[in-house]
Amino acid sequence: MRATVIAALAVGLALIAGGAALVLGLRVELSNDVRDAARARAQEVAQVIEAGRGVPQVSVADPAEEFLQVFDERGTVVAASSKIEGLPALTRLRPGGSTQVDTPLDEDPFLVVAVEARDGDRRLTVLDGRTPAGVAEATSTVTRMLLVGVPVLLVLASAATWVAVGRTLRRVARAEAAQRRFVSDASHELRSPVATVRQHAEVALAHPARADAGVLAGTVLDEAVRMPRLVDDLLLLARADEDAIRPPRRPIDLDDLVFEEARRLREQPEGPSVDSGGVSAGRVLGDEDALRRVVRNLGENAARHARSRVALALGEADGTVRLDVDDDGPGIPENQRARIFDRFVRLDEARARREGGAGLGLAIVAELVAAHGGTVAVGTAPELGGARFTVRLPTSQ
Repeated sequence: MRATVIAALAVGLALIAGGAALVLGLRVELSNDVRDAARARAQEVAQVIEAGRGVPQVSVADPAEEFLQVFDERGTVVAASSKIEGLPALTRLRPGGSTQVDTPLDEDPFLVVAVEARDGDRRLTVLDGRTPAGVAEATSTVTRMLLVGVPVLLVLASAATWVAVGRTLRRVARAEAAQRRFVSDASHELRSPVATVRQHAEVALAHPARADAGVLAGTVLDEAVRMPRLVDDLLLLARADEDAIRPPRRPIDLDDLVFEEARRLREQPEGPSVDSGGVSAGRVLGDEDALRRVVRNLGENAARHARSRVALALGEADGTVRLDVDDDGPGIPENQRARIFDRFVRLDEARARREGGAGLGLAIVAELVAAHGGTVAVGTAPELGGARFTVRLPTSQ
């Protein structure tokens, strides 16, 4: 509201000042045009007189709009288009000069221009007067248009400001809410490994005889590995928020990265079986490490939720490389698919698992894929029945 009021006042003042300047400038310009026309007619008559042809008979097209009069130094009218008394007293000419007088004559304002002319030894003055009725009519029309247009423009400007500022404030509010949620969740995730290490250390100190040094060392090592990875994920997402992820455009064989991930998943003890028979050649432009991270995050997510099988497929068609990662797990409910790529989002199934991640893997996938000009979506695996994550990237051609 404050922004709209301030904008409305600023625009209103600007429009009023601009409108006043427009009307004044138009009035001055049109008045000057009338004077220039009167001066040109008076000079025309003066040139005829000074050419030695005497004082001509003067006439005008419309006596109501214009008059012409020639008088001598004593104020005697020598020639006139219409008889108007008192005109010689209106003008005081300097020798060889001309002047203009604005005066009401017969209750109508005239713009009067006087030009000196010499007929032999006689000094004559030629007056041409014109009514500025057209000037008043034009300025009145413009004024009426401004009186209607300025409020309309003011209302439109206020409405546009209200909408624009409202949208901006809503985006800012959403960003602030997301930031607060992000900081809160990040603080919780960073606190968890520290709390785990502290808990095991306190138990070992309280019961040193029953403490297993190997278990304690393994726990500390696991959490030490988890913390740097979590920090790296947070830093990457922070760079994404600042639009600082700009991967280099180098040709990458995405199928090599998919086969590499398939081998890694097969080497995991008690891991699901991995089918990579649907992988064919696919080359894209981008950063190899970033794309490797995309494939790995999707592979780890599938392995974490799969009951026994994971399938990887890759193909290239119509200028697009498509990667499908399927699993035979419980899948993702349709009402949860819109938020699965949000940060720190972990469905209940994942949270119940001890090996569940921090909920950043899929958010990182979405950011890296978008940075490479691609898209990522989630659906149902047609053959395995679980979740299918599909990544589409433009080819290197």
